[in-house]
Amino acid sequence: MRRALLLSACAALAAAAAAVASPPSLLHPSTLKAKAPAVYSVSFATTKGTFVVTVHRAWAPLGADRFYNLVRARFFDGVRFFRVVKGFVVQFGISPTPAVAAAWQGAAIPDDPVKTSNVKGTITFADAGPNTRTTQVFVNLGDNASLDTQGFAPFGKVSSGMSVVDNLYGGYGEQPSGDQQQIAQQGDAFLKKHFPRLDRIETAKLVAG
Repeated sequence: MRRALLLSACAALAAAAAAVASPPSLLHPSTLKAKAPAVYSVSFATTKGTFVVTVHRAWAPLGADRFYNLVRARFFDGVRFFRVVKGFVVQFGISPTPAVAAAWQGAAIPDDPVKTSNVKGTITFADAGPNTRTTQVFVNLGDNASLDTQGFAPFGKVSSGMSVVDNLYGGYGEQPSGDQQQIAQQGDAFLKKHFPRLDRIETAKLVAG
């Protein structure tokens, strides 16, 4: 009897710890449906410094709303910049927690029409085809107008700290992006083992202005 109670208590403690590590809302994408303000800013504190993204909902409403909800739920905290191609893009948005990554895998949003060009500093959702945007985004490191005709719709732009973005570690190039399934399934442990020099986001939070 005592053993059963002890096991039950241990299970309860483990569940509580898991809840703290992964907020319930992050495990249930359908609960994150808030409408974003017309304009809002997000501060990213990274291992290389801080940069700020200012989002304009009019540019891509669905993308702006999704990004707003991800930031509010602290999805990007601990996320690594797993694809850094100098002069092209910096990509991020795979959760370091496998359970969270799995929860968002099928939580796609419809595409927005492209209203703003993919110039340097703009931030855009990555996709795997039409209407497949989930959590991955990229910042353009150059003027990538060719992405406009491919349906990539910017929803904001780096408003300060672009030098930080430019200096994120890019020594691995495209290599980590070929292991996205492993990153999602094994979490940050995979990247620490195989790509230890990647920079990461320490915190991402909404800021005024």
